[in-house]
Amino acid sequence: MNEPIVCSRCGVQRKPDEDPLETLAWASDREGGALRWLCPRCAREHVRDIEGKLPPEYW
Repeated sequence: MNEPIVCSRCGVQRKPDEDPLETLAWASDREGGALRWLCPRCAREHVRDIEGKLPPEYW
């Protein structure tokens, strides 16, 4: 069975019966080989941090 997806910032857990659009709003990040998730609220609050990690060729 898959492990539950939990926000690495606030600890909220993604619900299996969540609205599909809400599920798509979760953001994932790999750091040091570890997969981390951000819930939609935390992703919105930390969007500048996320954009700052993009490689220069993206811009």
